[in-house]
Amino acid sequence: MTIERSEAETVAYTVENRIAWVRFNRPEKRNCMSPKLNRQMMRVLDELEFRDDVGVLVLTGEGSAWSAGMDLKEYFRETEAQGLGATRQAQRESYGWWRRLRWYQKPTVAMVNGWCFGGGYGPLFSCDLAFASDDAIFGLSEINWGILPGGGASKVVADLMPLRQALYHAMMGENIDGKTAAEWGLVNESLPADQLKERVVAVCQVLLEKNPVALKATKDAIRRVKEMTYDNAEDYLVRAQEAANSFDNDGRKEGIRQFIDEKSYKPGLGAYDKSKQAQ
Repeated sequence: MTIERSEAETVAYTVENRIAWVRFNRPEKRNCMSPKLNRQMMRVLDELEFRDDVGVLVLTGEGSAWSAGMDLKEYFRETEAQGLGATRQAQRESYGWWRRLRWYQKPTVAMVNGWCFGGGYGPLFSCDLAFASDDAIFGLSEINWGILPGGGASKVVADLMPLRQALYHAMMGENIDGKTAAEWGLVNESLPADQLKERVVAVCQVLLEKNPVALKATKDAIRRVKEMTYDNAEDYLVRAQEAANSFDNDGRKEGIRQFIDEKSYKPGLGAYDKSKQAQ
């Protein structure tokens, strides 16, 4: 029996303790991304980005998969049959929310709870941090049906993996598990499935303790400077630090005050107490 979901039903989310749990919600299709899902995901990101009760966003999948990539029937049959304009529109909708996620206001975490294939590498890369279950399955199967890994997937493995592993992964079309994905750099860590959410919650709680302006500036800085020369990166970081200081000068002063004057915390061991900062 085929389940026909409305556009609004393709993405689900809840907010608990300042963590927004956003879920691909097409479990009957292993959470393959469709034009409907892509449009709805952009709406959800819009809704959550500046909410005061959201400090971290976690992207995961409903059911047994994270995302098995693009829905081949919808993209490679139905959309292409409508011509180049429809194809370009579908690409803008998918790449658009991945780009939005890369530069999101809040820190983002991918919690890969199952299958992660092909086009799923786009949002995986877009999240700031990524954690997987040991039994998650990662794959670039494009070579097996006669195309190259597009949609940013080739860029993702080239950026995240050592060259030999990236070439092997893309050319062989073999799947890897969560442990191998962690060893090759696709995710930060791989854990037993029953420990995955607990670990992600713990990471989110640490992020929630940090200065949000500094977090945003930091994650942007790492992404920006990766492709810069050292001299260009130096110059960019000076300007970025100045901008962050002027935007959130009180937060920076409070952290320094607690360290130097109160001696109530050590930066190398944790974050300063934001509750003492004047609002």
